[in-house]
Amino acid sequence: MAETLLAKRAQEGFHRQMESGFKPKIIVTRRLPDVVHARLVDLFDTELNVSDTPMTKDELKDAIGRADVLVPTVTDTIDAEIINSAGKQLKLIANFGAGTDHIDTGAAYAKQITVTNTPGVLTEDTADFVMALILAVPRRLVEADRLTRAGGFTGWTPTGILGHRVRGKKLGIVGLGRIGQAVARRAHAFGLEVHYHNRRPVSAPIEKDLNATYWADLDEMLANVDIVSINCPSTPATQHLINAQRLATMPAHGVIVNTARGDIIDEAALADALAAGQIAGAGLDVYENEPTIHPGLMGLPNVILAPHIASATIESRIEMGEKVMINIRAHYDKHICPDRVLPPSSGFSKVS
Repeated sequence: MAETLLAKRAQEGFHRQMESGFKPKIIVTRRLPDVVHARLVDLFDTELNVSDTPMTKDELKDAIGRADVLVPTVTDTIDAEIINSAGKQLKLIANFGAGTDHIDTGAAYAKQITVTNTPGVLTEDTADFVMALILAVPRRLVEADRLTRAGGFTGWTPTGILGHRVRGKKLGIVGLGRIGQAVARRAHAFGLEVHYHNRRPVSAPIEKDLNATYWADLDEMLANVDIVSINCPSTPATQHLINAQRLATMPAHGVIVNTARGDIIDEAALADALAAGQIAGAGLDVYENEPTIHPGLMGLPNVILAPHIASATIESRIEMGEKVMINIRAHYDKHICPDRVLPPSSGFSKVS
């Protein structure tokens, strides 16, 4: 209700500015859904990237030097050098996406440039995808599909493509934020026990509602769960949070899925653990050096490799666009942007 009221007020104020003839220059770095493009063009002096080719660093510098508002995506590295190329007129970076680890929010804050994101609207779709991986990896679904397509299915056998059941297993969620909580709710429907590791426990009512067990020590949790879901943000503290040492603590039948950010898992260590049978499988939607994937993962049958599509629904992309526009309207109506992002603080326990 509060967000709807804020959006209405921002829209009314923005329309008053539009009536005065002012239209801020908005530069969008990637191709967005047509309906979002149409609304942006209608509301603002909008420059689109219709080719959808990622901008080079020089092109990003040029864009941020000319724009009143830059609308980047996760594929755009907006570092301090680029932010320092911003013209005096640029006061808002309205990110099309929830994660902002690709933006130097500290440098932006120092230049009094507001950074916003699009949280919330990705939660349910991402949690659905996490659950799809949690189900597909232990049941070896993609392996079975490949076998069938290759002509390897010759009829039912008692031992063909045996996997592990999910019901009754323990799920360890690393990062019980919006998405982690949505995953926990889905997990209970499939008979999973929910465990989690955070920098601190969630509130008692949330923990009770999710019937979730808190582990202060990540290593202890990894050793005592069957499936691990990575749902924490990428920060300096979470880079390679899951490394060779921690993968070694997981049981041999363990499975890990990651839809958060690729650098949270040491990709080389994961490839080695999977190849050696140290853990049973993995489901990945994000990678350390996207779009490049560690070559050690490419030929393994026990890993699902998705092309960063956990939130890729038409509905979520349109809602993300609406959030971008609400933040721009709020900014130009001189309200606090509803999705303002401040420089991050560290959190999760890291092993050197």
